[in-house]
Amino acid sequence: MARLILPLIFGIAGVAVLMALGFWQLSRLDEKQVVIAEIEARIGAAPVALPDAPEEARDRYLPVHVEGQYTGEAAHVLSSQREQGTGSRVIAVLETSAGRRVLVDRGFLPDAARGSADLASGPVRVAGNLHWPRDTTDSTPPPDMGRGLWFSRAVAPLAAHLGTEEVLIVARQDGATVPGLTTMPVATIDIRNDHLEYAITWFLLALVWAGMTGFLLWRIRRGTA
Repeated sequence: MARLILPLIFGIAGVAVLMALGFWQLSRLDEKQVVIAEIEARIGAAPVALPDAPEEARDRYLPVHVEGQYTGEAAHVLSSQREQGTGSRVIAVLETSAGRRVLVDRGFLPDAARGSADLASGPVRVAGNLHWPRDTTDSTPPPDMGRGLWFSRAVAPLAAHLGTEEVLIVARQDGATVPGLTTMPVATIDIRNDHLEYAITWFLLALVWAGMTGFLLWRIRRGTA
């Protein structure tokens, strides 16, 4: 019996740790669902006037509206859609009626429509959500200026390139029609919420650990381990 004590303690401790990690992921799942619900409520709220100095921590997802006109200046960020193939997210310059220059993510434009797209406009009213996309990683390549193609919607470099404020509005209602251009409003579907999958993984590992511990104890009792 003395030979069983150490493996039994080790087995129980391992199962306890793995189960604790699983329950921690379930608690994180509850927290993330609350956060997502709050974000959904904010995204769908009535738009307000664009703040004078938007801040990421305070104003992410804030619904806003602006009036002005598109200057025709834009950056194209590589993207794709299942039904339409490859194309780009059009990050355009909007000059507001107050003289401010801001960025507007006007949505997806297929490659086939890019050459003929006229991105300038007369007076328009745009409604959408302030956003600071976090889609830049260590492996994100620099912009291909030869093709006018970017690989990230990071606000600061786009604003520096196009000479605007570091403000990006993801359009929900564009106000100007461009053939082939489809708005892609902010949605919580882009927010990662994989805590349930992690919880299931930890619980399955706990089950495997318990099974391996039981098998080891069985072998010890038979004198084969």
